[in-house]
Amino acid sequence: MIDTRLAGKVALITGANHGIGAATAIALAAEGAAVFVTYKRLGPLNHPAYPETYDRARGGGADDVVQRIREAGGTAESAEADLADPATPKVLFDQAEKAFGPVQILVNNASGWLSDTFTPAERDSFGRPIRPVDAETHDRQFAVDVRAPALLISEFARRHIERGASWGRIVGLTSGGPEGFPTEVSYGAAKAAQENYTMSAAHELGPYGVTANMVYPPVTDTGWINEEVEKAARTHGPLRSVGQPEDVAEVITFLASHQGRRVTAQTVRMY
Repeated sequence: MIDTRLAGKVALITGANHGIGAATAIALAAEGAAVFVTYKRLGPLNHPAYPETYDRARGGGADDVVQRIREAGGTAESAEADLADPATPKVLFDQAEKAFGPVQILVNNASGWLSDTFTPAERDSFGRPIRPVDAETHDRQFAVDVRAPALLISEFARRHIERGASWGRIVGLTSGGPEGFPTEVSYGAAKAAQENYTMSAAHELGPYGVTANMVYPPVTDTGWINEEVEKAARTHGPLRSVGQPEDVAEVITFLASHQGRRVTAQTVRMY
């Protein structure tokens, strides 16, 4: 049995009411960490290309996640928060510290995902609606996927250094990144920026005992996978399969663990 040495640690996880965030909260809690779950209820996409269950998951709270953790003997609290508000990161850290003590593990999982393009196309290859890149798509995407993670990392770093701590973990989620992301161009660009902030954090905070990494999940069934997407996923990549949120949560847990102590400034690509 591997001792991850996460018992008693405190984790703050964004976007954790469903999908990868929820799976990560459950996985870290199973290793003994106290988890503070944040989320934002989102309106339905209302499009046949997206399963109805996905709309329900996006629009739900985190009560089920917290209850599942507690029933398994773990420790969890939750708070709804709008990461597009620059005041939110400080509030979340205050709330997490009040509940459990100083945050030692930060997982930047939440996304303001949208689909936009430089072309005149109105649908992507899976029939999902897309829109032209404009100030609104840029600002909405970058507020949640770039500014919020940057401010959360900054708040994490400030408090970590001020209290003289010597152990910390930062993990972000990415997709697309520097190589571009056709039909999701603002999303890809935002993730590339988040990667850069995280790599800078790895180098600047390493002397303070903090590791910082990004995880690039495979196509993961967080509820949005329809038949066309699944078929495409099974024809590409070395494993030719669709991942599950728990698969990604296991990698995040490793990076947060004692076993991952020498892994930093990396983007871990999953297939």
